[in-house]
Amino acid sequence: MAPPAPHLADEILEEIFILLPTPAALARASTACASFRRIITARSFLRRFHKLHPPPLLGFVADKGGFHPAGDPHPSAPLARALADGADFSYSFVPKPNDGLLGPWYPRDVRDGRVLLERGCQYGIASVFTSLAVCDTLSRRYVLLPPIPKKMTVQQKRLVEFEPMLAPIGEDEDEDETSFKVICTAYYESKLVAFVFSSVTRQWCIAASPSWRSLGTIEPSWKRMYRFNYLRGCFYWTALWCDKLKLLVLVTRIMKFSTVDILAGYHLQLMNQPRLSVCMSTVVDATKGALEMFTLVGIDEPTSFHIHHTTTRQNSGGSSSEWQQKNVTALPRRCLYYILGATEGFLFLRGVGAALWDDQLCRALGWDKDVDFFSLDVKTFELKKVCRAAYYDFPVRVHSYFGFPPPLSKPSL
Repeated sequence: MAPPAPHLADEILEEIFILLPTPAALARASTACASFRRIITARSFLRRFHKLHPPPLLGFVADKGGFHPAGDPHPSAPLARALADGADFSYSFVPKPNDGLLGPWYPRDVRDGRVLLERGCQYGIASVFTSLAVCDTLSRRYVLLPPIPKKMTVQQKRLVEFEPMLAPIGEDEDEDETSFKVICTAYYESKLVAFVFSSVTRQWCIAASPSWRSLGTIEPSWKRMYRFNYLRGCFYWTALWCDKLKLLVLVTRIMKFSTVDILAGYHLQLMNQPRLSVCMSTVVDATKGALEMFTLVGIDEPTSFHIHHTTTRQNSGGSSSEWQQKNVTALPRRCLYYILGATEGFLFLRGVGAALWDDQLCRALGWDKDVDFFSLDVKTFELKKVCRAAYYDFPVRVHSYFGFPPPLSKPSL
């Protein structure tokens, strides 16, 4: 009997590989032979496998202190240790521009195993366009991005804030998996501009430039845009406007900005409760026709925190929506909690035992000064400790790192 056609053999093997129970098992299979690896690393197969097995949370990348891997007893601890051993989170392989005014490389976003790096002026000169690079810490490959052309920037009024982000990898079957895009939001006095760099064209373009007035406000009074998170094709910024408390949304597929009113319905009730201290909010899910948000709330004393889960519901007229409560969850005590962001079905928190308190109180309560990082499953509300880091290494920004074992990680750039 004649052997099966090569394409049929590949299809049979693909159906076998898709039944493997874990990413680690798939990684081991990919090292067996070249033909197995060719099938397993195909973009169409990986997309199927990732839908069945979402990438595990391996740890957090920090502005300072490098990579904090998931520790025992977290289920991702073995993979996290492998990543920490095999990757270079000091970014020593990325060349530094010959400019003494620039500081070291710092991570500004992490997505799909890639890290977006930024070098700004080390002498505190803020609100300028910075040097950018995209790297793969496993393969130690990198791309230095060209500066944004001056002709795109000089026509605007004074730059107030500049923030780079990695765009998610597209879902197009024909898209080259080695390609990437970087989105930079430039916050001017009168408008918000989105610059986009494509690794395919090696060029920058202006993808959107709405005025603040067209977004329903004058110049925002809160001038920090780095507290963003990405969910289902959109970037979200919360608490941009201290006067109106709107949610800023960027839809990456069409590169369009819009706003959602936060200070309405249940959120308005929270703000008016005398015993409650509303700390911060972040979008945790975005399904068709609705948004879901987690709000961190302190109650009575600074070490009692709850997570309020709210969702939007369209009003009968269809022109607007209001926020309604879905659930309230108490967090373990003895910590000061802060929201880091949300993605891949998780909310991320940092808990400071007593680092902000005086040493005498720390000793009296038996608390330490380390920072714990937690993940909260947005569906089951299961809270897991991911890792611990020394408090003095704690940066302003922390980025979650999701990925598969190193054998599956093809050179991305």
